[in-house]
Amino acid sequence: MLSRVIVGIIAPLAVILKTDIWMAAPVKECIAGAKRYLRMLKRLIPIFCCILVLSACAVKKSDVAQPPEPGKYLRSSQRPYTVLGRRYEPLQTHEGFFQTGVASWYGKDFHGKKTSNGEIYNMNAMTAAHKTLPLGVYVKVHNRDNGRDAIVRVNDRGPFVKGRIIDLSYAAAKKLGIDVAGAATARIVGLGFCAGGAGGHKGAGAPYNGHFFLPVGVF
Repeated sequence: MLSRVIVGIIAPLAVILKTDIWMAAPVKECIAGAKRYLRMLKRLIPIFCCILVLSACAVKKSDVAQPPEPGKYLRSSQRPYTVLGRRYEPLQTHEGFFQTGVASWYGKDFHGKKTSNGEIYNMNAMTAAHKTLPLGVYVKVHNRDNGRDAIVRVNDRGPFVKGRIIDLSYAAAKKLGIDVAGAATARIVGLGFCAGGAGGHKGAGAPYNGHFFLPVGVF
């Protein structure tokens, strides 16, 4: 567009200079005509500058990033799912998360079977199941009945029992002192992912190293 505008303005002057009209016309008239044309060009210079700036700043529509469709690029473990007729939408972040309710545990019946993130459930590892927290995140579980604490990694979905907020592995339940009773009132707080590895997070089986930010006063 800009090139066509420039050609349209300069072309008439080029025609005058190259044709016999320039030679046949009186010198004074030619000079006066050239001066008028130059004054016109001088007035158009600001317009040229504006066109150049707008051309430099313009962004093609195809270059503008379009927002992805909701859930299109989410991992399968982070997509909404339905269990027993109820829809659950996994959280995209653990930041600021805390919850109070009943903590339970699951053991032998699920030992050796796949969890929601594809791992093999090990009842002797410090893991847990939660309905919406991001898989792979670490949480701190506080048993409000006896004051015990445990840090576990969420690698499964559940529990799908009314009133229960987290299902612990046998090892975690034993550390919290609820392996015999089967359940207890607990408070959980999202801690984060272990630093290191791809994307700043360690792999699914990475051990907890103690380096997490814990909000003050959550317990």
